[in-house]
Parts: sequence; C-alpha cells; structure tokens
Amino acid sequence: MVSTLREYKRKRDFNKTPEPLPKIRRDTKKHIFVIQEHHASHLHYDFRLEMGGVLKSWAVPKGPSLDPAIKRLAALTEDHPLDYATFEGIIPEGYGAGTVIVWDTGTYENSSEKNGKPLSMAEAFKKGHIKFVLHGKKLKGGFALIRFYNNNKNWLLIKLDDEYADAHKDLVTTQTRSVLSRKTINGLDRKFKR
Repeated sequence: MVSTLREYKRKRDFNKTPEPLPKIRRDTKKHIFVIQEHHASHLHYDFRLEMGGVLKSWAVPKGPSLDPAIKRLAALTEDHPLDYATFEGIIPEGYGAGTVIVWDTGTYENSSEKNGKPLSMAEAFKKGHIKFVLHGKKLKGGFALIRFYNNNKNWLLIKLDDEYADAHKDLVTTQTRSVLSRKTINGLDRKFKR
C-alpha cells in the first residue's frame, strides 16, 4: 500500500492551521485508531485507522453505530499523519474549517481474511473489505469497512454482531466528551487558544 500525505499537505496552509505537519512514520507495534468529532460545514465523525505509517481516513456523517443492522456511509478522504491522532482544536477558515475533538481512540487488530486465509491491511484495503477489532475507550469489538462496488470513495462502516453489539445504545448522542481533554465540542471556540 502506498501511503502519501501529498493531498493532506496540498489542502492546508501550515502557517495558518494548528494541524500537525505531514510526516509518514513507521507503523507502531499496536496499530492505533482514532475517531474525531468534527464540526465543520456539517457535523461528521472522522474515522481513522493506522495503515502504512499514516492514518487512512473516512468521514462518517452520522458517526459509528453499535447496531449491526445499521450501515453508515463512510467517505474516504485523504491520508492524515499519525500525529493527527491526538489533534484537538479549531481549524481556521479554508479546508475543513471547524472544531475537532478526539471522540474515541485506542488500538485495533486486523481480522480481514479471504477464504479463511488472513489478509494484510493493505490487501484488505485494496480488496475493499476490511475487518478489524477495536479496543477503544468507547468502541469495542468487530467492525467492517466495505467499499461500494465501482466507487473508490464511498464505503460502509458496519458493526459486526458480537458481544459489544447493541441496537439500543447510541454512543454518538450519549458519549459526547473527548476521551483526551474531557471537553465537548460546545464552547471550544473559547477554550482552545493557539
């Protein structure tokens, strides 16, 4: 898998934004994931999985669901640097302007396979069917990202049916605090200063 931060760099003026500089790093031993609540032109949740020294990123308008019957649209966006995993703050006017908090974070395990044979994350990404187990502060258990047929950008984020699945629990509305700062999006314009 070729990881690049070219698009990330092209879309940002690092003299104006507090976002981290583009830097590809070696993968960590325990791969990380992060979900950032992002109030830009529209509220969405940025779902990011460490792959190939960067964070592969999807924008999930309605956020993750614990109900296996619900399939959430996940639009593939540009790769982000691993340092972005702890970014919280205000992105100024321009691309992605708005307030960001770390809604959830932790590690994940790849559980992708084809015909009973394990697939690497790069193979699963190329195939368009990634399965993984999250070990987050809020989200736990199996999930899948499945690419729409004949569409490179649109994927579905789906909770797999396991002991953490719950059709009656909506963490997006009940768990609104950052797992890092314990702040909510409301009022961050006053609380985050550069």
